[in-house]
Amino acid sequence: MAFSTGSPEGSRRVGTSLAEINIVPLVDVVLVLLLIFMLTAPMMYRGIDVNLPRAAAKPTAVEERMVLTVTKERALYLNDKRVPPGGLESMLRDAFRNRTDKTVYLKADAGLAYGTVIETMDMVRRAGIERLGMVTEPVRER
Repeated sequence: MAFSTGSPEGSRRVGTSLAEINIVPLVDVVLVLLLIFMLTAPMMYRGIDVNLPRAAAKPTAVEERMVLTVTKERALYLNDKRVPPGGLESMLRDAFRNRTDKTVYLKADAGLAYGTVIETMDMVRRAGIERLGMVTEPVRER
């Protein structure tokens, strides 16, 4: 918004307007909006809405996974419960007595000797477990 003084020497601008856009506040607003959308997007995920019919029968129970962990000190844990020495087979038989899915997932420390892991797998087989899965960690690529 410039104005001229009306001098005969020519038009001289007294006030000049700044025609640059300040980008910093725009970037701040965009980053805040990005953060808000990143935090709320997982909460907005929904499955398909279905009205399920009613039934008089009890729903089938979802069986939890049974994870057998062998630590570096050769301690055994079945789903985070400590297994007493020599009591693995009986504890597994009790845990799988009323289960239909007879699967155990074995998590063994990488520093354990091969024979120790095989002995543990043998005890699991003797307890009547039909399937044994090995839990590993994926390799990170550089």
